[in-house]
Amino acid sequence: MRKVVCEKEAIHPGEMKSDSLGIIPIVVCRTKDDEFYAFANRCLHQGAPLSEGALSGDNKRTSVHGKYEYIKDGEVLRCPWHGLEYDVKNDGCMLADPEQKLRSFEVTIEEDNVVVYK
Repeated sequence: MRKVVCEKEAIHPGEMKSDSLGIIPIVVCRTKDDEFYAFANRCLHQGAPLSEGALSGDNKRTSVHGKYEYIKDGEVLRCPWHGLEYDVKNDGCMLADPEQKLRSFEVTIEEDNVVVYK
């Protein structure tokens, strides 16, 4: 199954767009380094629509006490209901439990269109 979601420029870097692939709700994410990823648009916890959340980053503790570094900017998909986070560049793995991951879909750019495949 193939679905043209939108024109490439309709999703700016650091943004996402919801759609459906057949009966499956999906969310397409565009990272700040201009890569596209697509996932089932449902959080693994209680099914919240991830497209209503945020595409942001994460904090990493540094070697200096009390200091954190902001990492993965625009690569972490955060659930709007309870804040669960998924790494879009790592197959949608949940940050808190990498054994769990979102269902992912292939994304290509064809003639400046974002196309998702099942």
